[in-house]
This record gives sequence, structure tokens and C-alpha cells, in this order.
Amino acid sequence: MITVWPQYLNKKLSLNEGRKISKEDCVKDPTINDIERALKRLGLNYELEKDKSYPGKWYEKSGRALVEWDKSKLELIKEISLKIKEIRN
Repeated sequence: MITVWPQYLNKKLSLNEGRKISKEDCVKDPTINDIERALKRLGLNYELEKDKSYPGKWYEKSGRALVEWDKSKLELIKEISLKIKEIRN
């Protein structure tokens, strides 16, 4: 299982603040619901924990997704981000 936090995909954050992929691949202010929609469309098995807080922002309950994925974490994050972009357009 790979943990995916909305912060990983957020264009507004720096790498130090939790962004994991390039800004070109990121989306603006992704939510756990955006991630869930993307995972459904990608047909992946996942579990949502909406009450969890990203360690760097412990005061914000952003939620996280636990995703079954057998490739790299960065590949998964890019796939989710691209799918969110597709859904928003």
C-alpha cells in the first residue's frame, strides 16, 4: 500500500512543504475527494482515511489515501495528478 496525501500533488507547495512531483505535473489545491475520483477512474484499489493529518500540517485534517500499487510512488502520484487535471477540464 502506498500513502498519498493531497500535499504531494499541490502546485502551491514547495518540495520542502511536501510536494513530490514537478509543478507542471501538479494541480492547484487538490482535495482528498479529487484524489478519490481519480483513483476510481484509474480503477485502483484504495482506502480513504479522511480524518488523518499530513505530518507537516498536523493541524489540518486533509485526509490520505492508501493505494494498492506495484510501481513507484512517484509514478502513482503523477497518474493521480494527471487524472485530476483531466477530470477538472
